[in-house]
Amino acid sequence: MTDTVHVALGTRAYDVRIGSGLIAVAGAEIVPLLHRPRVAVVTDATVAGLHLEAFVAALAAQGIAAETLILPPGESTKGWPQFTRTVEWLLAQKIERRDVVVALGGGVIGDLVGFAAAVLRRGVRFVQVPTSLLAQVDSSVGGKTGINAPQGKNLIGAFHQPSLVLADVDVLATLTPRDFLAGYGEVVKYGMLGDRAFFEWLENNGAALAAGDTAARAYAVRRSVEMKAEIVVRDETEQGDRALLNLGHTFCHALEAATGYGDRLLHGEGVAIGCALAFDLSARLGLCPQEEPSRVSAHLSAMGMKTTLADISGDLPDADGLLDLMGQDKKVMDGQLHFILARGIGAAFVTSDVPRDHVRSLLSEALAAR
Repeated sequence: MTDTVHVALGTRAYDVRIGSGLIAVAGAEIVPLLHRPRVAVVTDATVAGLHLEAFVAALAAQGIAAETLILPPGESTKGWPQFTRTVEWLLAQKIERRDVVVALGGGVIGDLVGFAAAVLRRGVRFVQVPTSLLAQVDSSVGGKTGINAPQGKNLIGAFHQPSLVLADVDVLATLTPRDFLAGYGEVVKYGMLGDRAFFEWLENNGAALAAGDTAARAYAVRRSVEMKAEIVVRDETEQGDRALLNLGHTFCHALEAATGYGDRLLHGEGVAIGCALAFDLSARLGLCPQEEPSRVSAHLSAMGMKTTLADISGDLPDADGLLDLMGQDKKVMDGQLHFILARGIGAAFVTSDVPRDHVRSLLSEALAAR
C-alpha cells in the first residue's frame, strides 16, 4: 500500500509517495513529469551499489533513458568541488529546463542535487528518491537545498521544491543500525516539537521500528512527512513557524562543525543530542517541568542513541568555542541566537530571549560530564 502526502504549495505543489516497492515502479511514477523520455540521475557510490541498477531498470521499463553520475559517499561530498562537478556534468548531458534531474540517495545527495537543479538554467525540475530514513522524513521534503561552507553547514543554498518525492520504506532495510538511528533522531524530533501523541506512539513502537517492522516504519515516515508538510505550507521560506523544524539544530550544527562534519557525529545523532540539550535548557529556564527532559533522554537512551556530549568521541571546544560556532548558524538574526525551546513534549516555540550565560553554563556542565 502506498500513502500520499500532498504538499500544497500552489503552482509548486507536489506529492510525497510513501510505501513499499516504490523503486520498482519509479518509472511509472516519474513518466508523467517528462517532456522527453530521458532523465539525469545523481547518486553516490554506496547507494549506487545497492539501488541504482533496480532504479534504472524501473525507468527503462517505461522507456526512460537514464544518464548517471556517481559521487563519493559522505558529508564531505556536500561542498563546492562535488557541486561544481555535478553542475558541469548536467550541462555536459545537455539537460534542458523542461528536463528532470533525479536525486537518488540520502540527505547529502538530495541537498546537493536539489541545489544544482535550482541554479542550472535558473531552475530545472527534480525528483527526490530518498534512501535514508533521515532523508525520507526531513531533507527530501520542503525544498531546502544547499551545500556546506568551511564557516558552517548549509550556508550556501536555495529554496527549490521537488516535483515528486518517492520514499520507498523497503530501502531502509539496507541501512546500518547506526544510520537508521541517526534518521530516527529526526523522526522523534517531530513528536517533541508538535505532536505529543506521536512521541508516545514512538515510545511504544520505537523498538519495532528499529527491528524492521515495515508497517511501523511506513507510519512513522508518513506522520513525519505530514507534520513537515503542514509547517512548510504555512511558512515555506522559514520566516516563522518553519524554524520549529530546527528543534535541536542550533546545538547540533555547532557540534557538527566542531567534529568536522564527519563520522564522529552523524547529523541525526547531533539532532538527538541537540534536542536533549534544548529540553534541558527549557527546564533550566523554567519553561517546562523537569520530567520532560528526563523523558526525552530516557526514550533516546532506550533506543540506543547518543544523548549527551559524553557520547561524542574525541576533543570538543570549550563552552565559549561552541557558542562561537552557534554564532555561525543560519538562525542568527541581528546577532541574536534563535533557539527552539519547549513548554513540554509536543509544545516547541521559537525564541531569541535566551541569556547567553544560561547556554554557556549548560554547555560547561555537559562538557565537564564527559
